Amino acid sequence: MIFADILLLAVAGFVSGAVNAVAGGGTFLTFGALSIAGIPAISANATSSITQFPGYITSTLAYWSDIKTFWRGALLLSLISAIGALAGALTLLALNNLEFSAMVPWLLLAATAMFAAGPWLKPKPKPGKPATVGSVPGAIIQFATAVYGGFFGAGMGVMMLATLGLTQTGDYHRLNALKNMLSIVIAAVAIIVFVSGGVVAWPQAIVMIPAVALGGYAGVWMAKRVPQTVLRGFVIVVGLLLAGYYFWKG
Repeated sequence: MIFADILLLAVAGFVSGAVNAVAGGGTFLTFGALSIAGIPAISANATSSITQFPGYITSTLAYWSDIKTFWRGALLLSLISAIGALAGALTLLALNNLEFSAMVPWLLLAATAMFAAGPWLKPKPKPGKPATVGSVPGAIIQFATAVYGGFFGAGMGVMMLATLGLTQTGDYHRLNALKNMLSIVIAAVAIIVFVSGGVVAWPQAIVMIPAVALGGYAGVWMAKRVPQTVLRGFVIVVGLLLAGYYFWKG
């Protein structure tokens, strides 16, 4: 890697962590930076998944008190998520970079649209109701979401929060806690597949992971000073520019 690439990846990782901490959507930045740095699309997608994984863990730990109240009931959804993520990740590895690159702009447009609609897709709070998990419709929809997450993770969190709000009960924070827990499962399975498939760009990942962690810490500072709408707008612009880049590249 040349110094310019290291700087690009570090800055993108830092901003990604900060944006994730405040508004979400950091995957757009890590995937985009890796693509601009010349990493092939499949490897960029796999490496981006690894850079975001520590954030899933810390977000889940922040909701540990909620998770302790329903984790046993969520085991079925976790198993379904693992199977779906495995199917999605293996499907990705079955493609070549040319095939996946042709799909990327459409995936980015769909993910950007979901992210833009995020504020309207959030489940309505249901005070006083405990979270329940494990319904048949919820299992089917979660499987589809996990397949998407294993294949292409951008926008997965927004999608999952919206679908859980339709199929599960509980207030917003409990649903968000469940979403974070299932995100760990999906990302972990996908990462195992990607590492086994040898598609992870480790030098780039090593640059980005600590930058993402530092950005997540800085996100607390940003949350107090930068309006969330500004950050969301920034992520949406990045998503559209990336889609345009891949359309042009294709």
